[in-house]
Amino acid sequence: MTGFVDELLANPPHTPAIITPDRTVSYGELRNRILRLAQCLVVEGLRPEQVCAIAVPRGVDAVVAMAAVLHAGGAFLTLDIDQPPQRLAAMLHSGHTRHLLTTSQVELPFPGRTTLLDRLTPAIAPLPAVSPRSLAYVSHTSGSTGTPNAVLIERRGLDSYLRFLAKDYDLGPHTTAVQLAPLGYDASIRDIFAPLLAGGRLVLAPRESLLRANEFAEVIRRYEVDTVLSVTPSFLTFLAQHREIAADLRRLRLVVASGESLRPFLAAGGRDLIAGSLVNQYGPTECTMTSTRHRVPVVPDLSADHIGVPVDGVTAHLLDDQGNPVPPNTIGEIHLGGLGVARGYADRPGLTADRFRPDPFGEPGSRMYRTGDLARRTEGGILEYLGRVDRQIKIRGYRVDPAEVESALLTHAAVTGAVITAATDDRGRVHLIAHLTGDLADITDADLRAHLGKTLPPHLMPRRFARIDRLPTTSTGKTDRKALAR
Repeated sequence: MTGFVDELLANPPHTPAIITPDRTVSYGELRNRILRLAQCLVVEGLRPEQVCAIAVPRGVDAVVAMAAVLHAGGAFLTLDIDQPPQRLAAMLHSGHTRHLLTTSQVELPFPGRTTLLDRLTPAIAPLPAVSPRSLAYVSHTSGSTGTPNAVLIERRGLDSYLRFLAKDYDLGPHTTAVQLAPLGYDASIRDIFAPLLAGGRLVLAPRESLLRANEFAEVIRRYEVDTVLSVTPSFLTFLAQHREIAADLRRLRLVVASGESLRPFLAAGGRDLIAGSLVNQYGPTECTMTSTRHRVPVVPDLSADHIGVPVDGVTAHLLDDQGNPVPPNTIGEIHLGGLGVARGYADRPGLTADRFRPDPFGEPGSRMYRTGDLARRTEGGILEYLGRVDRQIKIRGYRVDPAEVESALLTHAAVTGAVITAATDDRGRVHLIAHLTGDLADITDADLRAHLGKTLPPHLMPRRFARIDRLPTTSTGKTDRKALAR
């Protein structure tokens, strides 16, 4: 079976592939650039199973580089060059990087072979045949110590996932998608390659403009964007606060959210802002970006955080502490199997053995990933997400889901953002703190408690309400809960 890059290269050459504020790149030009760079990388020694880091600014060069590394048989590690140099150096080391693909304008010390995109020497070389089990890319997820862990993803998982997206989301030549996720995060791989595989158009706009509501709306209008494949619920909630762009958001045919609970956004009435399809995706980095997805109905069920059913090639089992399947409507830990499961963590055999277990439900020798996430499966087979095993909050013996409290807070007319964190007082008692944004000058704590009391039991009542100007976010657009807790 050919890889997805071969299918991408076979798209009609004269049709537009990438649109930037400065120019439009056709599939023919994209193909020529990918082939040229792939041959140069082969001549310079890149081989299957070798990792080539990509450190280039966001844009066409980054797309060409990622595809060319794959086409040359190697595996890519994309870096967000705006990240601190020490973190980038740690990623280069933990990812076992053998090659660096960059430009002469980027300063990044690297002892291995370096190829400069702006100083390429033309070369002709045969491209190798590559196994579906060969390494495709390396993505990092932060460990408990703060040191990034390098996750190793194989080609078969990436190919299967991208083909699933194109089919299940009806992507095609009619699609115009915008890259929203930053480079260096695996969601950017979905953003870039799913629309290009399908023969659609990929819009590359400056990231700073995409993070401002009115400029984001201008991008939708200017380029007739109809698809967003990677957006966090936090960013959707931010956009929802700007009612002046509501008409532009309704132009979108497809919006795919992931990374956080979508439930608070839905509870705040956010589904009404999306006229097209809204999909809630769930999946860890260790399982090729996405493992399950749920199409949110026009009138969503606000009582639960539904993450749907597995994507093609993926299995999801809910197991108890002894590794046994739990009955329907019973809480269990999500264990993911199938094509998307990573090889493990580079140079972390102990952690790999702990998280990646033999899969008793799969083929001989297969493994499943123990996610640390809790869920229950309804009688209809839909998975309902219930939070992290290691982040459970217990108040007087009750298990608390922060998303349930956040959802209730967002139904208050004056609240525009809500995040729940836990704290412990000097007597060792755990309590909840609500961090709120909105026009709350005339809203007292008693008003908020009265509002919550209409739908929540006493043990879900926050002890303190902290009013803040804005909710801090990480570089990927998720709410920065650690910063709030500090």
